[in-house]
Amino acid sequence: MDEKPVLGVIGGSGLYEIAGLNNIEERSVETPHGEPSSSFVIGDLEGVRVAFVARHGVDHTYSPTEVPYRANIYALKALGVKRVISVSACGSLREDYKPGEIVVPNQLFDNTKDRARSFFDRELVAHVGVADPFCPDLSARVADSVESAGGKVRRTGAYITIEGPRFSTRAESNTFRAWGMSIVGMTTSPEAFLAREAELCYAVMAHITDYDVWHQTEEPVSADMVFQIVKQNTGLVQEAIRELLRELPESWDCTCQHALENSFATSMKNVSSEELERLALLVERFRT
Repeated sequence: MDEKPVLGVIGGSGLYEIAGLNNIEERSVETPHGEPSSSFVIGDLEGVRVAFVARHGVDHTYSPTEVPYRANIYALKALGVKRVISVSACGSLREDYKPGEIVVPNQLFDNTKDRARSFFDRELVAHVGVADPFCPDLSARVADSVESAGGKVRRTGAYITIEGPRFSTRAESNTFRAWGMSIVGMTTSPEAFLAREAELCYAVMAHITDYDVWHQTEEPVSADMVFQIVKQNTGLVQEAIRELLRELPESWDCTCQHALENSFATSMKNVSSEELERLALLVERFRT
């Protein structure tokens, strides 16, 4: 099949497939950054072509640090996707953001240290703007879809990404609260930044599974707790994706899709042909 997928979905902990896909094909994508987390399952949902990848692998074999983020985003770009929904689990750092609710964050704090954060890591330097790291239009549509599916949604929040795979200490959790963070997770950085470099619209649908470890009257987060809430929310997430697709326009122009314009500090003429070839998917339209 030659039809390009309209939407990419990156499934996080507990979401390893999308139910109800028709006309399914499974595709492996080679990238300059190695293999993606899994092969891509591409199919029709609500009459829209969708590409799905399991962030941690179909058997959850990649830890948050080891997820091949660059390969996943590059592959989605190569498939022709322009809009990406990330589904992830998170802990709440606020009393009023409760387990079972969905947060569509509007801000991001990267507190990781061991991950490749850019496609432009060699000869070509690019400074991409990420003041608002999530696509406002797509985020609003995701929040609307969660409400339409019957979920409780929070439309704003600052998401802090920690390295993992361990959970936070109480001192760390309380510090994040003092910093004004709303939710904590392990995978949105560098995924959001790579999506911006790839000029993709990107939004997060984050399940609140727990109160991390700061709450005095709640049990500290555990893996069992996370997966229990994720399992409960799977139906909601699946229906929210369907609601999103029912209202998703075939195309739209967005500033996310022009993120690389005026971002290059290096002249293309000073970059080797080999490096330009490696980056061709991202920079071909800027070559003169």
